[in-house]
This record gives sequence, C-alpha cells and structure tokens, in this order.
Amino acid sequence: MALTDDFAKAQERVKTLKAAPSNDTLLELYSLYKQGTVGDVEGKRPGMLDLKGRAKYDAWAGRKGTSKDAAMQQYVALVNRLVGP
Repeated sequence: MALTDDFAKAQERVKTLKAAPSNDTLLELYSLYKQGTVGDVEGKRPGMLDLKGRAKYDAWAGRKGTSKDAAMQQYVALVNRLVGP
C-alpha cells in the first residue's frame, strides 16, 4: 500500500481514539501532519499572547528539514502506537 494511503487512513483512525491524547502528543501529531502535508514551516511565529498558536508553530518548526515522506511515516507510526494496528 502506498505511503499516502497509509497516511490518509491514519488521519481517519486518529479520530477514533477513546481518550484525548496529552498536549505533547497532540503537538507531535500536528507537527508531523503539517510537515507531511506542507513541508517546512512558513510564516511568522505567533506573538506571545497566542500561546496555542506559538506552541503549534514551535512544534512544527522543530521538524524543519524532515522530508514529507519521513514525516508521514512517523505520523503513521505514532497513530499505530496510539490506536493500535
């Protein structure tokens, strides 16, 4: 099966989690998703008052240089650990 198919299925499966993951796990999912779909982070870092936006930006920026394919593989692996295969 193609990586993009696995990635799309993982996006659906993550919605079936029984309990919400920790904030750190949510940021990891977000950053891997964005890196896998968009690539390296773009735009300005949100201001100090936008704590959520800033955390998301920083998590995504931490993935800089990771290929889209590698980010997709890591996303699928994380969802598999959270939901099960």
